[in-house]
Amino acid sequence: MLMAKGRVEINAEACKSCQYCVISCPKKVLVIGENVNSKGYPYSVAATPEACIGCAMCAQMCPEDCIEVWRD
Repeated sequence: MLMAKGRVEINAEACKSCQYCVISCPKKVLVIGENVNSKGYPYSVAATPEACIGCAMCAQMCPEDCIEVWRD
């Protein structure tokens, strides 16, 4: 059975480090990174992008609407 593959794009400048995307990801793709945006918030990054299945739970949970998910 072939698993779906996805790709996550995060608008780092819009991220406010709420971590809802990190908590909601069933494959634990996202983490809060060490770098900060211009507003001083550390932002989400895809630590294991190859594990993304494109479910878009992260994008649905994001209150800042700064995540886009693409399915291959």
